[in-house]
Amino acid sequence: MVESPSSVLSPLSNDELIAQLVARARADGLKLTGQDGLLGQLTKRVVESALEGELDDHLGYDRHERGGSADGNTRNGKRAKTILTETGRVEIDVPRDRNGSFAPRLVAKRQRRLTGLDDMIISLSAKGLTHGEISAHLAEIYGAEVPKSTISTITDRVLDGMADWQNRPLDSVYPVIFVDAINVKIRDGQVANRPIYMALAVTCEGTRDILGLWAGDHGDGEGAKFWMRIFAELRNRGVGDVLMVVCDGLKGLPDAIGQVFPQAVVQTCIVHLLRNSFRYASKKDWPALAKDLKPVYTAPSESAALDRFAEFSDKWESRYPAIVRLWTNAWAEFTPFLAYDTEIRSVVCTTNAIESINARIRRAVRARGHFPNEQAALKCIYLAVMSLDPAGTGRKRWTNRWLKALNAFDVTFDGRVSAGRK
Repeated sequence: MVESPSSVLSPLSNDELIAQLVARARADGLKLTGQDGLLGQLTKRVVESALEGELDDHLGYDRHERGGSADGNTRNGKRAKTILTETGRVEIDVPRDRNGSFAPRLVAKRQRRLTGLDDMIISLSAKGLTHGEISAHLAEIYGAEVPKSTISTITDRVLDGMADWQNRPLDSVYPVIFVDAINVKIRDGQVANRPIYMALAVTCEGTRDILGLWAGDHGDGEGAKFWMRIFAELRNRGVGDVLMVVCDGLKGLPDAIGQVFPQAVVQTCIVHLLRNSFRYASKKDWPALAKDLKPVYTAPSESAALDRFAEFSDKWESRYPAIVRLWTNAWAEFTPFLAYDTEIRSVVCTTNAIESINARIRRAVRARGHFPNEQAALKCIYLAVMSLDPAGTGRKRWTNRWLKALNAFDVTFDGRVSAGRK
């Protein structure tokens, strides 16, 4: 029985074709990357074929078709051009037309880098690499010499996107907004610490949404006027109701929230309150302090918490009066969550939800050391924020974590979460 040609010459799958190309390249001693490597040659062929296709569309006839274009415009040779790609430098031939009206889109005039390389540079910057490290990485891996000034120009292109992101419309209702600060070093005359504030919200669907980034002012970045401006901005972007705001005792913030969102409850972050307490104590006393404070913030009610705090004060005030004073001053913002059930307590008594994001941002900030100005610091943090879970793989896990809490919020806050879902 004679096999049909189609069964003998069955088409190769993409994986099989790639495997054959790699095997052939290795057998011939051809490098996969770098100048004259297999990937560079493939890039050259693909780009040049795409440019020929663009010129076909521009002229209205194929390369080997007789007749030419209706207006008499024809092909007029090619010009050599060197472009930087993820595989290194690639020499391509760009086709031309006689009228000079052909404007390629894939590799535009005066463009020296494929978009993919720009995306790679922005991605590396978002992961915390400095401009010098990115330049060295591209030179070592791809043989592409990209100066630090060019890298800075590429990353500056995200500023327009950052402005759009910072001013985008927001949901009408958020069950919880976490507010926290990251200190960065900014060289403004002299290097000094400046706070960058971030607001992370839980939506009515149980997903997380970073609402914005704001640089603190010199010295009074935590005043009521500052926070009035921030929350007024959120309201102007569409936020009509916030159930609870969790923060680290930021000065002036409760007053500002009361003015802009009078129904919102302000809750102090318990983890931050504990950390601040330990700053006043000898390290050897930390375990005992933690043990004696736990009955206070796990008490079933505010009256029970007051009893446990009185016991704590009797034991520790003579040795650490500053800790007792710290909790006394924070008591009004500490106690609200004690009135709610365990589902709500478990998610609002700490800023763990925001700490995981802050950890990624801090890695990017530490890699820079210090920034020349406020805009450079905001750009670095924005890139780090945009690199978080870009595929949304953590969305389901985040939603599942908040499902019971959102139901509890809806009952406790008289259906305001359901109103936000409409």
